[in-house]
Amino acid sequence: MSGPQRPAPGPGERPEDDVHPGDDAPDLDAPDRDAPDRDAPDRDALDRDAPDRGAPDRGAPGAGADADPPASEPPAPAAAAPRRRGRDPLAAALIGVLTLLLGFAFAVQVRTTGTGEDYSTLREEDLVRILDDLDAREDRLREQIADQRAALRELNSSDSQSEAALQEARERAEALGILNGTVAAQGPGLLMTVRDPEGRVRVADLLDAVQELRGAGAETMQIDGVRVGVSTAVTGEPGQLRIDGTAVQSPYEIRVIGSPQDLQTAMNIPGGVVDRVGRQGGTVDIEQSPSVLVDALRQLDRPQYAQPDTDDGN
Repeated sequence: MSGPQRPAPGPGERPEDDVHPGDDAPDLDAPDRDAPDRDAPDRDALDRDAPDRGAPDRGAPGAGADADPPASEPPAPAAAAPRRRGRDPLAAALIGVLTLLLGFAFAVQVRTTGTGEDYSTLREEDLVRILDDLDAREDRLREQIADQRAALRELNSSDSQSEAALQEARERAEALGILNGTVAAQGPGLLMTVRDPEGRVRVADLLDAVQELRGAGAETMQIDGVRVGVSTAVTGEPGQLRIDGTAVQSPYEIRVIGSPQDLQTAMNIPGGVVDRVGRQGGTVDIEQSPSVLVDALRQLDRPQYAQPDTDDGN
């Protein structure tokens, strides 16, 4: 006996389930729980695309996974990693230098320790020999120091002797210059004025005055601005006298350096210069002075025949 017949499904309708006629047919569009999710992304692909969990997420601000980063915050500079890599050679160089220094210090310490151990292990005879060598070296150094000091003293002495000889040569040259009339001189002496109003003073009278002054110790003199030297010549006639070719006139001014008392005594002796000039109608005024300036100079005559004697007598 047949049961009630289900009406045939119309177009677009699915046939009812014979087992569960009253239930709704399963939705073919619903996803099957047992079937793999075709639309879900592959987990392996996600793992490959996801950033390393140990590395910092430059895009995330550090909040939850669903939080969006603020739009105003700029991304971290990408040059941080190269800068960090650029410091690595410098750090390596510093480490190398420190290692070398430590190695050098260790080597010096080992060498010092080894030297001490070498001396400590030497025999007594060897130590005595080393000590003798050191003493001998010290003696040689002391001798060298003494030699150097002696050489220094000799140099100083020779310098002093040279300086003394040079000073003596200067003094002798100055003395010879004063005597020869090539250097100006100053010192105590006499200022004499010979007046000859009648023009009767002769060449011999002036020559006698020069000779008597030299005999009394006169060192240098000048007459009317003409320096008197060893080769001085007085020429001319009374009233027209010449000294070394230079005409002089009365009153004759004589400046002479020497002992004032001795010079004045020589001029005043009986029959001396003062008496002779007085007999010829003239006068002689004598004044002692503590400072007489003789500044007239004469040219030094170069000898034509005489030469220095270089023979030392041998």
